[in-house]
Amino acid sequence: MKATGIVRRIDDLGRVVIPKEIRRTLRIRVGDPLEIFTDKDGGVVFKKYSLMGDLQILAAQVCETVSKTSGCPVLICDRDAVIAAAGVNRREYVERHISEALAGIMDGRQIYQLRGGETEIPVTEDGASLSVALAAPILTEGDVMGCVVLGKREQGGVSESDYKLAQAIAGFLGKHMES
Repeated sequence: MKATGIVRRIDDLGRVVIPKEIRRTLRIRVGDPLEIFTDKDGGVVFKKYSLMGDLQILAAQVCETVSKTSGCPVLICDRDAVIAAAGVNRREYVERHISEALAGIMDGRQIYQLRGGETEIPVTEDGASLSVALAAPILTEGDVMGCVVLGKREQGGVSESDYKLAQAIAGFLGKHMES
């Protein structure tokens, strides 16, 4: 663990305030679930909890199938990071933080499709080589849980069938998480 030098007191209701700088750095938003761990030395660790993280195996299988079907790179993200990828080097993308622009697409709750002349949106914040061609937010009970991303192909744009495929996968994952 890394010491921050910040000390906070517990109030009479057992609450602790996580400083704004730490929330911003770790992308913790109001309402985000946090998982609480304890270690043998008496330490308490808060970790962001991702419902999408429980779907990593399913998400990886879906990515592989959709990538083979569509012929383009496919990634599935939760609200913060890429959790599964196919059609690209997985190590280059999985567990990397998504870009602010992709997070904005998710917040918009609409399917995004890259159009000619628009600025390309990187998938990850570190600016890896893949750009978003299509992004379909995954909604569960009205909340955005993540996103299905089809990466930009070297040649050709996104077809109507790609659009429908991403929409169907996002809908399927959203319904799967509700059950």
